[in-house]
Amino acid sequence: MKRSTKLTTLAAGAALAGTAGILGLSIAGPAFAEADPSAPGPSSSNSATAPSTPGADGKAERQADRAERQGELAAALAAELGVDKAKVAAALEKVQSARQAEAKADRATELKTRLDAAVAAGTLTAEEAAAITKATENGVLPQGGRGGGHGRGGR
Repeated sequence: MKRSTKLTTLAAGAALAGTAGILGLSIAGPAFAEADPSAPGPSSSNSATAPSTPGADGKAERQADRAERQGELAAALAAELGVDKAKVAAALEKVQSARQAEAKADRATELKTRLDAAVAAGTLTAEEAAAITKATENGVLPQGGRGGGHGRGGR
């Protein structure tokens, strides 16, 4: 009897660890792939369905596809964990929003570091650096980041 309880506990622990791993991957994957949904560039998960010309229709379609995938993920996790789908969806949104905010702050810090270096090297004036920062903050220039923002030698 004691051995049966031990095996059941072990199996439950393994199932929970597997679920936690899937949850972690499913949260991290979209967060990295969609770190800045306003930035141009297709992700590998929706490049086949994305229109070839960027614009409002393509962005709306990507957002709708993302919302559908998030809903499916929330439903699957809710069923697996025995938790309400709305609760899982809210948790996914909260985590993703936090990661997006963190990524945006990291990109802003990286941009400031690069602009400061360019000012110190005499490549830019302080006024030019301030103008670039302001344009980026106001959405005139893309924020770039991993795989984004094509500078010199970019495409």
